[in-house]
Amino acid sequence: MCGIVGYIGKKQAAPILLEGLTKLEYRGYDSAGVAVLGENGKVQMAKAQGKLEVLKNKIDGGKALKGTCGIGHTRWATHGVPNETNAHPHCNDGMTIVAVHNGIIENYAELKAKLIRRGYTFYSETDTEVATKLVDYYYNKYNDPMLAISNFALRVRGSYALAVLFSDYPAQIYAIRKDSPMVIGVTDNECFIASDVPALLKYTKSVYYIENYQIAHLKEGCAAFYNIDREKIELPLTEITWDAKAAEKDGYEHYMLKEIHEQPAVVRNTVNYLLHDGYIDFSELKLSDNVLEEISGITIAGCGSAYHAGVVMQYVIEDLARIPVRVELASEYRYRNPVTSGKELVILISQSGETADTIAALREAKDRGLKTLAIVNVLGSTIAREADFVLYTKAGPEISVATTKAYSAQLVAGYLIAIKLAEVRKTVTAQYAEKLKTELGLLPEKIQKILCDQIAIQQFGAETMNKKDVFFIGRGIDYAVSIEGSLKLKEISYIHSEAYAAGELKHGTISLIEDGTLVFGVLTQDKLIEKTVSNLVETSSRKAQLAAIASEGVKLPEDCKNVFTIPCTDVHFTASLAVIPLQLYAYYLCVAKGNNVDKPRNLAKSVTVE
Repeated sequence: MCGIVGYIGKKQAAPILLEGLTKLEYRGYDSAGVAVLGENGKVQMAKAQGKLEVLKNKIDGGKALKGTCGIGHTRWATHGVPNETNAHPHCNDGMTIVAVHNGIIENYAELKAKLIRRGYTFYSETDTEVATKLVDYYYNKYNDPMLAISNFALRVRGSYALAVLFSDYPAQIYAIRKDSPMVIGVTDNECFIASDVPALLKYTKSVYYIENYQIAHLKEGCAAFYNIDREKIELPLTEITWDAKAAEKDGYEHYMLKEIHEQPAVVRNTVNYLLHDGYIDFSELKLSDNVLEEISGITIAGCGSAYHAGVVMQYVIEDLARIPVRVELASEYRYRNPVTSGKELVILISQSGETADTIAALREAKDRGLKTLAIVNVLGSTIAREADFVLYTKAGPEISVATTKAYSAQLVAGYLIAIKLAEVRKTVTAQYAEKLKTELGLLPEKIQKILCDQIAIQQFGAETMNKKDVFFIGRGIDYAVSIEGSLKLKEISYIHSEAYAAGELKHGTISLIEDGTLVFGVLTQDKLIEKTVSNLVETSSRKAQLAAIASEGVKLPEDCKNVFTIPCTDVHFTASLAVIPLQLYAYYLCVAKGNNVDKPRNLAKSVTVE
């Protein structure tokens, strides 16, 4: 949520800032702004409500703001309505200190009252203006940017990634973070700040990740880092392996469609990362067989689609490895005071590695002395740095807000963990383990087969674009797929959609079925198909319109006219195939409605505040 960029170098800053903000649009925003230190040492600032195009047109693509040092921001409204006044950057009264900020200052009202007593006035409703003027207060007191920022950090509660320009210190940017992502990029004569790697890929793949309460001081081509006590520290330089082209549309109409079509490669890359010559190798994760043998149970925590991947993993791990698994919403985990024995493994799933609720769950688990394993997509992210063990999914940059390829990579990571646990705990035969690994290797071509035969589901999406209610039902792993299919539809189409364990229909939900209500059945689990078919018939008798995702050879009721088949695979892996038609259905229905596929309303790609 929100995006920060910053630049120092020899080029005009504003066009680079605007380009960086464009790469961060997927994070969600309602207004945008940039500030540049001009050659005369004065700050030039421009802000606009709405899309970045409004800001770009206002400043002629950045050409209107001269200067080679600046900061920019896309805002997601938290304190104050979306408008130009509340947009970032924010400044002190003399416009000699300017800042952009991601996160939430929880004690902003208390700090604002303190500043008002000291003669400060406020023009906006934002906590960021309070943060900026608090920095101004301490700068006036100490006449030192480092002291101003360190005192700011000691007085605020909440989360922040803060980047500040001081007109007294031209061609320099100061930054600090706590619980909100920030990455620093460097080249020979340039420095960059961004909330996420895609904003930097065009210019550099050499980055620093700063930790909580660490301060960055950037000059032209030089980045220095300090702790909260202003003592200089050394940080490791990380080389990003993503190709800049991977963050482009590459000829596709939307990022979501491109990312759906990247799933065969993503699944293949994630499997090949850990499966070598029939052996699942967790040595790079530093996760030994001894650790796996000692686990008494597993808790999986995630939000949104990451949580849904965890639901699939629960079924698969319990069935293969015969170890108890509990799936938790990360946003609830730390408030539930869970009972633990100290021998559980907590698996945290997050595409970005910066999801605030999942970070909180990770820290709660560590405070309880539990081992933690992160499944993340972003190298060097907060969750990756703080977890005991890290499994990187090989999805590459995912831009569309509605996740597709990252979810598929998370599923495959879960399968590999399940098989590895089963082998270590000797709960499956060697022959069956080899069969599972072979089937994993076949998943990419089976996904590709579904993608090559999508005309029928594209047509069905257009035909049903005016539905008011859609229900998804399934049992076991099929239920886990249903909740993901329902989320995909609702988040980009804005159609009311719900997913239910099929057996729960009779316990109240069936009262919602009306003439024409669309009911999607997911039928891939051999032992459960007959029961789910029976539930579909129940809805059909109440005049529901039926549709189904089913394995090849499944027999369905005659009035189920829209059946989208998937290739056969091991029952543990069907989620990887069944989800593909549901992703495509949501995409094509959304396109038919004319919605913004990649940037659905009210949503952000990475939820970095609670």
